This record gives sequence, structure tokens and C-alpha cells, in this order.
Amino acid sequence: MTRSKIEAIDDMEVTIRSAKKSEAGILANLLPLYMHDFSEFDDVAIAETGKFEYPYLDHYWQDPDRYPFLIYADNNLAGFILIRFEADPLDGAGQMDVAEFFVLRGYRRHKVGSAAAILIWDLFPGRWQVRVLESNKGALPFWEQLIASYSVNHYNRQVSSGGMNLRAEIAFTFNSRTEDDIPPDVDMENVDY
Repeated sequence: MTRSKIEAIDDMEVTIRSAKKSEAGILANLLPLYMHDFSEFDDVAIAETGKFEYPYLDHYWQDPDRYPFLIYADNNLAGFILIRFEADPLDGAGQMDVAEFFVLRGYRRHKVGSAAAILIWDLFPGRWQVRVLESNKGALPFWEQLIASYSVNHYNRQVSSGGMNLRAEIAFTFNSRTEDDIPPDVDMENVDY
């Protein structure tokens, strides 16, 4: 059992819920905002149409190892989380990976992102990975502080060099709480998979 909501700053109630295929358009509308923000830290190309395009969106309803979630703050759309299950290339162990994470600017610095991350980690107990570009100076301390707090400083931090055409990034790995550690105020109705 996992939590389905958390109170953030200003008494905002933060919730996450699985995005249905019929809501793919909502994510398609939010992804260009995310990619625009992300283009400050990475070489994100804009298409000739003048739009940012995310080629993997449909995979989140076709691949059983991918999960799309919408973030709400006081029942208002506040962002999204795209996660996937994958095998760790170093040891082959299965882990959840935060592929994309986005909070609308108006909800940033109100702990909406922190609350949403905790909700998603609680929803999928086990091993997690969060990768952050080293060039993303704002996100790096956010993720490291949140993961350190959530995991009670039981996490690994690995730096990739960036090498040939690869971006330098920091990968944080940790274990989320087991079902025994999760509070009983959970509503599994929020999960649609």
C-alpha cells in the first residue's frame, strides 16, 4: 500500500495518478514545455515545424515496463512523471527509473515536486534510479537533498564522464520503502495499469 496524496507548502494537496491513453494529449501538451526548459541544459533540437517533439510518448501505453503519471496540486494539473522499469547495466538487477520529471513553473518551490517524487517512489517499492545532468545546476541539489532525506542517506551517487556524445550525468540509486514501511493512508485506485 502507498500514499496517494501529500500536503505541500501552502496546504496544497499533491496527488499523482496514472495517465490513461485518452489523456496522452495532456502529456503531449506538457512535454514541449518540459523540453523547452530542458534545452537550457542539453542539446534538445527543435523540429523544423518550430515544435519540440518527444518521440517516446506512445511507448508509455505500448510498453508494459513504462508508466505515465500526471501530477496535481489542489486538483489542478501541475506536471508529469514518466517512469520505466529496466535492468541495471552493471548488475542486471531490476530497477525503476525516472525517465522524465516535470513540474510547471508556477508550482515550483512549493514542494510539489518533492511530494510527487515521494508518492511515485512509495507507489513502486524497490530499487530506483534518478539521473540528473551535471549541467542542470538547479535540479542536482534538489534531487540529491530529496533522495538523501527520503532514503535516510542510504543512496549511491555515480558520476558518468560524458564521453563521446554522452552528457555528463549523476545517477542516484536507492531503495524505496517496502510495503511494511508505507503508511496505511493509501488509495490504489490512483493506479491504472
